[in-house]
Amino acid sequence: MRFTKIPVLLFSIFVFFSNASAQKTEITIKFSEQFFDALLDAVFNYAAPPEFSLAKAVGPTAKRNAALTNAFSSAAPCNESVKLLRENSGKRTSVRFRGGRITAPIAFSGNYNPPLIGCVPFAGVAETIVDLEFDAVGQRLLARARVQDVSLNGTAGIGGGLVARMVQSSIDRKINPIEIIRTDKVTFVLPLQNSSSVKMRATGFAHEIADGQLIIHIAYEFEKSR
Repeated sequence: MRFTKIPVLLFSIFVFFSNASAQKTEITIKFSEQFFDALLDAVFNYAAPPEFSLAKAVGPTAKRNAALTNAFSSAAPCNESVKLLRENSGKRTSVRFRGGRITAPIAFSGNYNPPLIGCVPFAGVAETIVDLEFDAVGQRLLARARVQDVSLNGTAGIGGGLVARMVQSSIDRKINPIEIIRTDKVTFVLPLQNSSSVKMRATGFAHEIADGQLIIHIAYEFEKSR
């Protein structure tokens, strides 16, 4: 009986000091480029490539163009869409840590239906920069990809600039935000007496890039929970 009371006493002291001054700690998580390569391999191997419509990205203009095309062409409807690919023209969708930044080239293909011309296939690579942010309310670490440049091939010079803008808008809208870590899952809860507990709550983060790795430092506070 003597030994069973010791943990309760220790936890009680810990909670007492937590109320006076919050106990803080930090968890460090490292991601390598190889980890994301393996993750992307799994995504493209086990599921169909992500695909989304161009029409929602460009709004009323696309609808007017589609009406003109249908009025002057008897060809089959064109599936105006963008499909993300694992690789295109030797360049792979990937995540890279270079020069203190997170970059992510995204390979894609799709179809565009310019007025009076007909369905035009295209393909290319979108060069993106990834920014990290902390969602304190949702207790999540998020990433947002910002498309910096789109390199196209396969449009035969038709509507290349317009296609690039549509692809950029579509990718920005459809893949952001990306949930990297749920910080409430990288924690533990210690049960106390009287059905209460001590849990960890994330309060912020910092990150650095070194030796081809993304190093994330998540700050936590211990707090009493019932």
